[in-house]
Amino acid sequence: MRGYLPVWMQEWLGVIIPLGQVALILLAAWLLRLVVRRVGDRVWARYDAPPELVIGSRRVVTFLISAAALLLVLQRLGVSGTVLWTAFTGFAAVAAVAFFAAWSVLSNIFCTMLILATRPFRLYDHVEILESGDKPGLGGRVTDINLVYTTLQEVDDAGDARGSVLRVPNSLFFQRSVRRWGSAEDRRRALKAGRRRESGLDV
Repeated sequence: MRGYLPVWMQEWLGVIIPLGQVALILLAAWLLRLVVRRVGDRVWARYDAPPELVIGSRRVVTFLISAAALLLVLQRLGVSGTVLWTAFTGFAAVAAVAFFAAWSVLSNIFCTMLILATRPFRLYDHVEILESGDKPGLGGRVTDINLVYTTLQEVDDAGDARGSVLRVPNSLFFQRSVRRWGSAEDRRRALKAGRRRESGLDV
């Protein structure tokens, strides 16, 4: 068919066709991500899955679909599969060495899996990491759990959020004792009870 077209149009087809294929790949990846996310949300809602597991699955699906779309786009733009595979294996080898060199990162990732499996606390719980005994330490409302850090929104004694957040390494939750409250009201009650006990001891 291209033989019947003018020369200038044939030259443009060499640019338009790959760009059209790239656009179709990106559109298909976006639609696939949307469909998988909706199906996953229905499945997680049916089995009453914890929010942190839902967020983690979304991130994994987004990463896999984006990586596959990127490889297909590069292939459509003329990068050979051998080059892509060589680059991917080289990157994987370097990443593996880097991960094994960074034991603290691996420890936090492993502790993240334990947090998701054992569920010592959940999203939106109020937690406090005790320094020693009952001595208070880092604490706040759990707003996010990722592979390395747990984000805590600092709150005051009344339960109101402050402007700052704490990013606590996940391994720290397995090195210290953790106090957990299910809600801000439970935390306020516990604080009031502790103050009453302290007042009684002082008297």
